Amino acid sequence: MPPMITDTMHSPFARLQPISLTDVTLDDTIWAVRQQQNRTTILPYQYGVCESTGRIDNFRLASGKIQADFRGLFFNDSDVYKWLEAAAWALITPDAELTKTVDNLIQEIAAAQGDDGYLNTYFMFDKAAERWQNLTVMHELYCAGHLIQAAIAHQRTTKNDALMQIARRFADLICATFGADKRPGTDGHPEIEMALVELYRATGEKRYLEQAQYFLDARGYGIIGGAEYCQDDMPFRERKALAGHAVRALYLCAGAADIFMETGDVALLQTLETVWQHTVTRRSYVNGGIGSRHEGEAIGSDYELPNASGYGETCAAIASVMWNWRMLQITGSGLYADVMEHTLYNAVLPGVSLDGTTYFYTNPLANDGTHRRQPWFECACCPPNIARTLASLPGYCYSVSPEGVWVHLYARNDAKLTLPDGREIMLDQTTRYPWHGAITIELASVPTDNTFSLFLRIPAWCEDGARLVINSDVYTGELIPGTYLEIRRAWQLGDMLVLTLPMPVRRIESHPNIVENHGHVALQRGPILYCVEGVDQPNIDLDTLVLTENDFHADYEPETLSGVVVLRGHAATMTRPQAWQQQLYRTYKPARLLQTRVPLTAIPYFAWANRAAAPMRVWLRG
Repeated sequence: MPPMITDTMHSPFARLQPISLTDVTLDDTIWAVRQQQNRTTILPYQYGVCESTGRIDNFRLASGKIQADFRGLFFNDSDVYKWLEAAAWALITPDAELTKTVDNLIQEIAAAQGDDGYLNTYFMFDKAAERWQNLTVMHELYCAGHLIQAAIAHQRTTKNDALMQIARRFADLICATFGADKRPGTDGHPEIEMALVELYRATGEKRYLEQAQYFLDARGYGIIGGAEYCQDDMPFRERKALAGHAVRALYLCAGAADIFMETGDVALLQTLETVWQHTVTRRSYVNGGIGSRHEGEAIGSDYELPNASGYGETCAAIASVMWNWRMLQITGSGLYADVMEHTLYNAVLPGVSLDGTTYFYTNPLANDGTHRRQPWFECACCPPNIARTLASLPGYCYSVSPEGVWVHLYARNDAKLTLPDGREIMLDQTTRYPWHGAITIELASVPTDNTFSLFLRIPAWCEDGARLVINSDVYTGELIPGTYLEIRRAWQLGDMLVLTLPMPVRRIESHPNIVENHGHVALQRGPILYCVEGVDQPNIDLDTLVLTENDFHADYEPETLSGVVVLRGHAATMTRPQAWQQQLYRTYKPARLLQTRVPLTAIPYFAWANRAAAPMRVWLRG
């Protein structure tokens, strides 16, 4: 997550340094609305479900406060820890009721911890002898990782170390248990690697970093069975492509990126860059989703990207954002920022309904109307993962470096940023992005030593020529899509930059090896991917629509789907000269287009399935 580097410790092999979440106040944007909804609706709702499904009772059971059976899946502790992390980030905004809930929950967790520091509510009492016996599937270290991340978030936002003490006791036990000269092992579901590096950054205790290195380097030698599914089929540095369980693969990449930032292990970075390039050019959906197979929740083969049967787990999208965020900090490359932004809007945001109470686990790009968000899941990894992502969003907006301030995401906000040398800068960003491409950034405060750079991201999708005006002067240099533009000068209070990013409706085509998409196009405007939904095209088979025109009107409609830009235009429909009655195959007869145009409405893909059940398509005949 964004707060991977503490306020007092900068990773030595990263070009950029993340900011504190308290540095940015979002206002009047998609993300500001979602953040507020996260505090007022999503977090209370999810806590209630954690109570009603026994996830929190499992801690009371483990401490002996209640007599009952363990409820749910063996890794249910992780859902509670992810909720705690989300709540901790939300407490940047003071909330007495939420603080009380968090404090009470921490007390329940503390009471469940063993004398030796062990903490997993499934492996208690009669199951205590089974601890650490099946790391391949039982998720003990995975759960520990989420506990550690929640503890770091809680300490940073509240300055209270109650949860941190619990997490460190467990982390110390893990360090004392596993190693080349101790008990061999690593977790079947990567997560502990990220958490231990973050704990090293928060505490300065090098043993946590060394333990993360051990867990990464232990993979690939059959130590947990040798399966591709759990990233044990080959040493990480030998990888040329990601495979197996999508979330596990992406979490492992995020952990490896963290380890590189602290150690400078060039072989890790080379592997990360190799597998990233392969993933984004051969194994990623047009919405940024990763993982095409239901079997094993797996990344498929090259160009294996089916639409209706695609998996695209929400957690995999979140993991992709986490990985790309880390690669952005390492390199300062706009390539990673583009994937991060695109995935946030088009693969993470669809995972939660507009009212915040139902969720997608999988995210297909075509559906007959039967796929709907659910209030919860037995395996509920995605809902609290969404909550912690929404809570941490301000941290994605900017980074700093010795040269100056990097602007990653465009959203209306006020930011107070501190450069590594201690100079403070205040920025006011005004925009209606992602619905409008005009962004105004005003220097609200500049230090006495006022020469520094502003790095403005020129999104890769902006192919029609970005334009920049600084005060009243038109910038005449080149603005290259997919890169950061550096503006270095002696800034004055009130200086203003106006960046304009044209947002025509673009037709996207896919690589010809994605056979299912032959002759089809998708619609995108700015960073937003669109789809068509049967609600807006009644009595029309979406598979027969043909985009014969590209004359779309893009209008912001505040009453539609909680306020979105809707695309309206026309299409033709395809028909056959004879109906297919009692036939599955026949001699080829060319299709033809009807001469009569039909109205076409496209909505943001993230907003589908929020109205009546109806078919949906992202890819349309072109």
